[in-house]
Amino acid sequence: MTGQIDYRLPVSVITGFLGAGKSTLLNRLLRHPAMGETAVIVNEFGEIGLDHALIASSSEDTVLLSSGCLCCTVRGDLVNTLRELMQKRESGAVKPFRRVVIETTGLADPAPVLHTLMSDAVVAERFRLESVVTLVDAVNGSATLDNHMEAVKQAAVADRLVLSKTDLAPAALVGELRHRLQHLNPGAPILTVVDGEVEPDKLFNAGLYDPSRKSYDVQNWLRAEAYGGHDHHHHDHDHHHDHGHHHDHHDHGHDHDAHGHPLTPDGKLDVNRHDASISSFCLTFDTPFEWNTLATWLDLLAAYRGDNLLRVKGLINVVGVDRPVVVHGVQHMFHPPATIPAWPDADRRSKIVFITRDLGREVIEQTFSALAQAEAAPAASLDTASHGTR
Repeated sequence: MTGQIDYRLPVSVITGFLGAGKSTLLNRLLRHPAMGETAVIVNEFGEIGLDHALIASSSEDTVLLSSGCLCCTVRGDLVNTLRELMQKRESGAVKPFRRVVIETTGLADPAPVLHTLMSDAVVAERFRLESVVTLVDAVNGSATLDNHMEAVKQAAVADRLVLSKTDLAPAALVGELRHRLQHLNPGAPILTVVDGEVEPDKLFNAGLYDPSRKSYDVQNWLRAEAYGGHDHHHHDHDHHHDHGHHHDHHDHGHDHDAHGHPLTPDGKLDVNRHDASISSFCLTFDTPFEWNTLATWLDLLAAYRGDNLLRVKGLINVVGVDRPVVVHGVQHMFHPPATIPAWPDADRRSKIVFITRDLGREVIEQTFSALAQAEAAPAASLDTASHGTR
């Protein structure tokens, strides 16, 4: 852990299901003066490069990855592309971009995409995952969430949710979709965009530290307060409302397909359980962590339940470290820990946000308690709040 400023280049991922308007949004963004120093990586699967042709007209540094889905065979291509982009930047072969934007295919499970950005040592040394922007089509969004688990994952791991085509959808439908997304991912602001028109600052610069602006915004990145974990009281955010989704997340009697998606007893995709399989909650620890205890706990979670950890984000008070320590993981992979210059406010408690699939808060709490007891260390007092997606 160091207290040095993170000067790695930020990488933002734009995702969303087929037809959500990703390319339209990116094309408009790249015409904005603030996005002039941006390199773009476009992943198209089963298409003929039409999106790439559109976006290439807006950015000289556009790279097309058409060999497959980012979550499958093209992982190596993504790593090689990022390496090559950096080499060209350093040699002057391309203009000195200061940001990379990756547009994924609409069929991509986002968790492996984010994992790829953290799994290669050379890439992680030069680039940092800055934000995940997920587009949701207001006209077809509810049906897409019902029928495609990938769309649910895309929405669940987002730092920013963007509702597109709201001008074409009835207001009641938009309201219901917004309400559903708020329960699926309470930590992500929801923006409304028509024809891709949006200011870049509303989507990007959501990371821990932006050297160009000399500022950091941990609260927006973590947004622990959205999960009710910002004080010592337990808040029930469910209020026992019926939101049209089944919230019983226990899997008794349910089978899953090869991708882990829930099935009905007759072997069909169980669309009613999509949202219920996703949990988002924040654990708050009053007592500072011994680093070895925290590292061992996260290593165990990643090793044994990594497939269920869609995203983990935390700001940690570590014994002997005078600055807050940042942890950030996706499935089996965690970024090396880093520090930021100062705490965002007077609250010095550790906060860790978990976004999981088929893994409840209680299980994660139990793993920490068991480890604390095994190490004969006093367990930190937990103030936890779940957001009712379980």
